[in-house]
Amino acid sequence: MAPFELGIVVEVFALPRPELEVAWWYSLDVVTERPESPLHMLGGLTMQVDHGLDRLALVDTVVIPSWPADRVPSSALLDALGGAARRGARIVSICSGAFLLAATGLLDGRRATTHWRYAEAIAARHPRVAFDPSVLYVDDPPFITSAGSAAGIDACLHLIRSDHGSSIANLVARRMVVPAHRDGGQAQFIERPVGSGDGDELLRQAMDWAAAHLAEPIRVEDLARRAFMAPRTFSRRFFEANGTSPLRWLTEQRVAAALPLLESTDHPVEHIAVLVGFPRAAAFRAQFQRVMRTTPSAYRRAFKAG
Repeated sequence: MAPFELGIVVEVFALPRPELEVAWWYSLDVVTERPESPLHMLGGLTMQVDHGLDRLALVDTVVIPSWPADRVPSSALLDALGGAARRGARIVSICSGAFLLAATGLLDGRRATTHWRYAEAIAARHPRVAFDPSVLYVDDPPFITSAGSAAGIDACLHLIRSDHGSSIANLVARRMVVPAHRDGGQAQFIERPVGSGDGDELLRQAMDWAAAHLAEPIRVEDLARRAFMAPRTFSRRFFEANGTSPLRWLTEQRVAAALPLLESTDHPVEHIAVLVGFPRAAAFRAQFQRVMRTTPSAYRRAFKAG
């Protein structure tokens, strides 16, 4: 296996974080089917793992960091994962780990993702799973599946956000020097050249301006003017660089800005909607539901401090 995906999981969940001052934090065990044998990794590395599959009967969350696409999993491994799911454990896959999770049958009838390079092969092998190769991760409880390699960071931060709220997830992201939430999806990484130079800096300038003025009405024309481009050129360049449209990106920024307000204030939802740039609460609720897969009120009940 490749060490990077496993390293993400260890970095996020095994590192002690007393500075967060939360009531509980995660403990991590690395598990292998045959702990008596060293685990071979790319780069000539070997790793000794202490715990076997029986450990999966005791955990709340299982993370599958990767899995060789051409390897058939043993019945013991499939049974252990199925037992963990039936007991109520969350199961997370990173990159090619989706091959193993899909092989259990647990994803049948559900939406999932994996690295865009594997999407066609895994969809052919598991036609009952609705694979979406355009997103960074999919949360279809109790399963979270993520795209290639670094998208595992996005999925792990999402898991922290679900358990501890966005403020704690943001703190962990800052400690790791990564974005707390990346915009767009895998579309921005699918084998096509992304331009570089002055145009990209102008795009970033326009995005930074929009992020600082979310409460104001903002049109594509306004963003294009900030980037010194025609609206059609701006929209095309924006999609090439970010894998999403300017207005969809803007909506996601406004929803993200609403999260700390829902968590830390008593402002009515209608007031928060206006503060982040939605003049009508109904539009805010609809877009919040689309982005977060829950309502503003339900999010507040789950994550409001105190």
